[in-house]
Amino acid sequence: MPLETAGVTLLHNGMLSSILSMLKSLTPAVAALAGTAAASIAILPAFGITIPLTPPSPVEDDKVAVKEVAPEPVEPRLVCKSCNLNEKIALSTLQEHGLSDRNALATVMGNIRQESTFVPNICEGGTRTGYYGCHSGGFGLIQWTSANRYHGLGSFASRYGGDPSTLHTQLRYMVNEPQWKRIEPHMMTPGKTIPQYMSYAYTWIGWGHHGYRTHYAYDYTRRFTLEV
Repeated sequence: MPLETAGVTLLHNGMLSSILSMLKSLTPAVAALAGTAAASIAILPAFGITIPLTPPSPVEDDKVAVKEVAPEPVEPRLVCKSCNLNEKIALSTLQEHGLSDRNALATVMGNIRQESTFVPNICEGGTRTGYYGCHSGGFGLIQWTSANRYHGLGSFASRYGGDPSTLHTQLRYMVNEPQWKRIEPHMMTPGKTIPQYMSYAYTWIGWGHHGYRTHYAYDYTRRFTLEV
């Protein structure tokens, strides 16, 4: 049987006999010792002896290199801390839709304020009846007046599961109307003045009374602050 140590196999009988012969050739004392060892070995049965090895040092697990990923830059947003909740929602929605210029945002906000003061369920004249109770004049955020635009709001709400009297549904409808889509590229182009954006807004809403919409627009530009 083999004797295994450190990956080397020693033959129990043959190799040990060779070692003892070498020891006998050295000195009488060593030879006597070798004879004693030989006698002891002679009576040992032939079997394999495994010499325990010192356990290997534990190998540390390979460390997985973790690459740090820089957080995506946050786009600065215009906010209006002094605005009411509906105004804040409208401002946020318009920016999510792609408007970024301060004057463009202020112009849209100024027009909504003139038309409805951001009350979505208002009928022309100030009555708050909701979509189905408004039978004459304009209705909603921008006072949709003509039959096709008024019924378009109801159809849009029905198609997408919204309520035509709510702010969220009306804002979604507002930026999807064909009338808005015609001016959208201009409103999304930064660098224009409020009067320039206001001329596009007239094409969009077609107001019969200018009112304070331009004044409101300039007021919003002063109230907007940039926030990261």
